[in-house]
Amino acid sequence: MSKNPLLEGKKGERHLLLGNEAIVRGALEAGVHVVTCYPGTPSSEVPDTFRRIGGTGDRYYLQYSVNEKVAMEVACGAALAGGKALVTMKHVGLNVAADPLFTTAYTGLPGGLVVLSADDPGFHSSQNEQDNRNYARAASLPCFEPCSAQEAKEMTKEAFRVARELEQPVLLRTTTRVNHMRGAVSFDDLPAEKEKVIDFKRNPLRFVPVPAVAKVRHKALEENMAKAMAIAEKSPFTIEHVPAANPKAGIIVSGVSRNYVSDALETLGAKEKVCVLELGMTWPLPEGRIRSFLEKCDKVLVVEENDPLLENGVRVVCQKAGLATAISGKGGVLTIQGEYSTPLLIAALQDFLGIKGENAAPSCAEDLPKRPPNLCAGCSHRAVFYAARQTFGDDAIYSSDIGCYTLGMLPPLQCADFLFCMGSSISGGSGFAMMAKRQVVAFIGDSTFFHSGMTGLANAVFNRMNVIVVILDNGTTAMTGHQPNPGMMQEQLGDLCQHLDIESIVRGMGVTQVKKAKSFNLKSVMNAMQEFAKLDGVRVLICEEPCALYARRALHKGGERYATVSQQNEDTKRCFDTLACPAFCLRDGAYAVDSELCTGCGVCLQVAPKSFKLVQRG
Repeated sequence: MSKNPLLEGKKGERHLLLGNEAIVRGALEAGVHVVTCYPGTPSSEVPDTFRRIGGTGDRYYLQYSVNEKVAMEVACGAALAGGKALVTMKHVGLNVAADPLFTTAYTGLPGGLVVLSADDPGFHSSQNEQDNRNYARAASLPCFEPCSAQEAKEMTKEAFRVARELEQPVLLRTTTRVNHMRGAVSFDDLPAEKEKVIDFKRNPLRFVPVPAVAKVRHKALEENMAKAMAIAEKSPFTIEHVPAANPKAGIIVSGVSRNYVSDALETLGAKEKVCVLELGMTWPLPEGRIRSFLEKCDKVLVVEENDPLLENGVRVVCQKAGLATAISGKGGVLTIQGEYSTPLLIAALQDFLGIKGENAAPSCAEDLPKRPPNLCAGCSHRAVFYAARQTFGDDAIYSSDIGCYTLGMLPPLQCADFLFCMGSSISGGSGFAMMAKRQVVAFIGDSTFFHSGMTGLANAVFNRMNVIVVILDNGTTAMTGHQPNPGMMQEQLGDLCQHLDIESIVRGMGVTQVKKAKSFNLKSVMNAMQEFAKLDGVRVLICEEPCALYARRALHKGGERYATVSQQNEDTKRCFDTLACPAFCLRDGAYAVDSELCTGCGVCLQVAPKSFKLVQRG
């Protein structure tokens, strides 16, 4: 068996790594003890890589937690006990985890906690485009922003060093392009033996933040941030480029935009026309370095994706120093929306530097074929949504949640009328039903139910709400890559985790109107929905069927048969129009099924029995 470079690579070796894999190597070189997470693109490959290379406790312990707040609290507990802990999530996950994070910034964590927040400029897989550098400022967290796979590894190590030195959580803020880029990474040695765990010393007057304690700890936090600023001033990740001609134009840039600026200057042949200050540790700002840079320039362009946080900080430094340097930033092509790119920076630098030539307007994405959100062929959610539309049509309001099933929003399924955040479908749907006096069907997945749906269900039972809850149990955390959740079958979880039964939990919460059905059995699902439509109160339908991709890859089931069209008639057309499976297609004007996409789920045979038949694969 070939060796795994992440676990066995030696100092001086270079390997081509995904940005997320580089973070894993950096954590291993730092001697991480505990990794916790809730999966979310673009961060998912970090814990998934830890899982793939083995997290049984010999070197580190890995936990897929039920949500980000729990993941944060477990990591905080481990760091309080003296271990080096890494907690990973996507940007919106930090909203869920913010409560313990803000408090532990006050109390401090002696072992060292690094928080990986993977932001998603450009909405590649997210419901918003928030900039989590705001959390660094609000919670007083030192913040690192890598721009390459090599820096992802190095900054992860440095983040652990700073976290343990200051005994304070540190934010490692990445973005999609950094998480998913590939680059050559030079290795350092792994620790020869397991990293030392710092002995915990009882100190309630530090670690129990009642108001009197918190007041003292707030002052300690301010002192810690002063120490962090001194670290930022000397950080090797602050890089200054000053051409021999000492031009009076400057650029201050952070994050992945450092790459775009470099490429744009190279393309324009303008590297000798501008000074550049690259910031890798971006909070607290190295005000001394920034002030020194501003003193050399008559004008400075600040380049950063999303919010103008760096720009505003530079303006404050400039004003405090009484400098006349003109500061430019957001405006024109450099907006707070979306990802930046090399063509966009070329256009911005042409304007800033007065370079004549054809304006390189951002091009690319608008010219690409559109890919509408769609459920996979053979997805069990499609069957349940079809049954819901046949049962309720437009008479019900459909409350959706975060997961694959959100993709049921478009016609003809149209089973997502509103969505707030992860876990909100039951509570939001309950509130809607209470006010509008309408039938509400709330859809939630198994992983999302464990994440934050259980509290909404408990609230609905407690307050005697009137809502139909459909739990779409596909046996895995499907949208983010088939990570474990408590509802996964025990044989898939292995010995480290314990399966939890959703029906038992629902009944244990006091729900008396509970039914289970196989998602692909349309008659069973529709009968349950029709019965629930005549009732009041909290009603829960659990629809079970494994994710089609997961069934094939992990369970080695499905795909033995595929459907074909046996008759061209009105029932065939109606099935195509109302079920709209991605395996359906037209060939020479006739209805057909793509055998490569079809999983053989058999739903089309139930919708139009005379129009389809199943064929065994050869």
